[in-house]
Amino acid sequence: MADRFEFTHQEKAASLLLYSTLKEKIGPSLLPDDEKKIRGHLADSVKQNLIKRDVFGLNPVLFGFQTAMIVVDEIGLKRDAVLAILLHPSVSNGYVSIDEVREQFGDSVARILHGLERIADLYAKNPVIESENFRNLLLSFAEDMRVILIMIADRVNLMRQIRDTENTEAKMRVSEEAAYLYAPLAHKLGLYKLKSELEDLSLKYLEHDAYYMIKDKLNATKQARDAYISWFIEPIQKRLMDAGLRFHMKGRTKSIHSIWQKMKKQKCAFEGIYDLFAIRIILDSPQDKEKMQCWQAYSIVTDMYQPNPKRLRDWLSVPKSNGYESLHITVLGPEQKWVEVQIRTERMDEIAERGVAAHWRYKGIKGESGLDEWLTNIRNILETSDDLQVMDQFKMDLYEDEVFVFTPKGDLFKFPKGATVLDFAYHIHSKIGSSCTGAKINNKIVTLREELHSGDQVEILTSSTQKPKQAWLNIVKTSRAKAKVRLALKETQVKEGQYAKEVIERKFKNRKIEFDESTMARLIKKMGFKEVSDFYRQIADGELDTNEVIDKYVELQSKEKSGAGDQPARSAEEFNFNTANEMSVPNDDVLVIDRNLKGIDYQLARCCQPIYGDDVFGFVTVNGGIKIHRTDCPNAAELRKRFGYRIVKARWSGKGSSKYSITLRVIGNDDIGIVNNLTSIISKDERLTLRSISIDSNDGLFRGNLVVMLEDTSRLESLIKRLRTVKGVKQVERI
Repeated sequence: MADRFEFTHQEKAASLLLYSTLKEKIGPSLLPDDEKKIRGHLADSVKQNLIKRDVFGLNPVLFGFQTAMIVVDEIGLKRDAVLAILLHPSVSNGYVSIDEVREQFGDSVARILHGLERIADLYAKNPVIESENFRNLLLSFAEDMRVILIMIADRVNLMRQIRDTENTEAKMRVSEEAAYLYAPLAHKLGLYKLKSELEDLSLKYLEHDAYYMIKDKLNATKQARDAYISWFIEPIQKRLMDAGLRFHMKGRTKSIHSIWQKMKKQKCAFEGIYDLFAIRIILDSPQDKEKMQCWQAYSIVTDMYQPNPKRLRDWLSVPKSNGYESLHITVLGPEQKWVEVQIRTERMDEIAERGVAAHWRYKGIKGESGLDEWLTNIRNILETSDDLQVMDQFKMDLYEDEVFVFTPKGDLFKFPKGATVLDFAYHIHSKIGSSCTGAKINNKIVTLREELHSGDQVEILTSSTQKPKQAWLNIVKTSRAKAKVRLALKETQVKEGQYAKEVIERKFKNRKIEFDESTMARLIKKMGFKEVSDFYRQIADGELDTNEVIDKYVELQSKEKSGAGDQPARSAEEFNFNTANEMSVPNDDVLVIDRNLKGIDYQLARCCQPIYGDDVFGFVTVNGGIKIHRTDCPNAAELRKRFGYRIVKARWSGKGSSKYSITLRVIGNDDIGIVNNLTSIISKDERLTLRSISIDSNDGLFRGNLVVMLEDTSRLESLIKRLRTVKGVKQVERI
């Protein structure tokens, strides 16, 4: 057959050599029949033509041997990981099942293969890989941490092998994944050698000219750089030897990728990068003398070369949480060049170079505390055992309290375990949440109560007729969604109340009855409603007949006018005797305009909404009427400047029972229940009436305008003080 899988002579020779080397390296960890079974399995899969070359034309058997060598040499894994790598192509192609692998090679190998298959399924969803969430999802999907380590080794091997491929598009794709996904994963797990190789190879393929420019310049300056390193370390070596320290030193040139990043960050040419290398002093020291000898070496170096105290990094006294220990100092060497010197022991260097628990957050990579603790546990295991096979028993249980789900476009979001479709909908947008009717999870229609699971692809279903319900507060699990549901319920209630109020006012107008806010407030209270919003909600729902309400309103109004109302008698203390010039008009506030003139028609300006107690002035309009403004009105300065001749004095005199409309702006944290706390303060005060409320929430903050009816400035100041005491409120101001 033309498409039959065949080995070339070179592939066959390379495979046999690698097989022999692997057998020698992991021989002690193999079980008696392992070699016979794996040889038979590979031979059968090739003979039956069940193995295919990949998109790059690579031989999967040879590729598996090469990847296995990386996990053995660079990471230190043994039998289970190697067998899983060699068996994976057959499992992916359906030649052998995971259950069959479990029966022949044990549960540990099967578990690794199951993790590799789950991640292959995850890739089929075409996720957006350039995200921290996707890296965390990979970690949570890998039931065993060896899955992640194998994936990194596999990608390093692939990047090595595709140098001459003609499939440019696939080459670019895997190179971008190496830079965005696998290099940061390798960094997180302390695999710095593999991380640098992934970064350099991705730069080589993605930015060919930049890579070879830096490589050529490094080669051109290698001789001078080596000479400078020798010149720098020679006197240090002599002083360290004289001090009786056992050590070795080496100069380490920065990776090409690291140099390129510095050039872009500093916006300079290659020649402008001075710290192309670092000197490392590695002490052969007993563990009980490590710190003392490191500081001794530090003292010798800084005695010889001037240190930059701002660049001292002491991870000896306080090691990083991930276990990294070292002393870093930058000194001024010969020819006035700054040189970085790293001082550590053999043990510290081993952890820093190869340890899976090395400083995964070095240079700004961040992550959860759970990963910190996990890596520290691994480090402890490694320190108490020379056999890295103990890692084979280490099951990764990170992120067990979190789930990661996809949008149809491949965007990835993180939620707490137990989160529902409704949480997802509100996470995307408040409007999406409020109109959510359910979802399609992995193309299956589910209700909005459905719980989310890692790897789910979720598409929200909405309806224009859907409205948020009180029961939703028991469905959502995240505090963010709960706050948005409460806000949506409050907004719906306000809208319904406004609609009901408009209906009533329209019917009043049709029956030619004057609508009075204060009379309606007394009627609502008399009808047994504690909250005005409840009254209007019942009107909107049709539970109350508007005609009956109007009849009761007319009845109450006529009783009050005739004095037959059931209002309590006023206390004598409420009465004040005024002089003839300041006699108050019953049931109305008195405003004295100009030279003690009373009874003049006036209007309160809408721009500043003055109330009893405010410092005010009058402004004669073109129609001859008078508008009353607050002295601190936004328009006051302009009016005085342009129309000073039309300004008249005004002041409040006698106090009646009038109420005024004022608007308060409230800004605070978008916390659960904060709106309810604000409105309850107003509703509890019989002398205050909340006319309307409008709220906008964004970036964790809410901004609300409250329109309140009250009597005077003293009542206003008292209200503002009480609103400011509400937890989460940052600002309350009158507008």
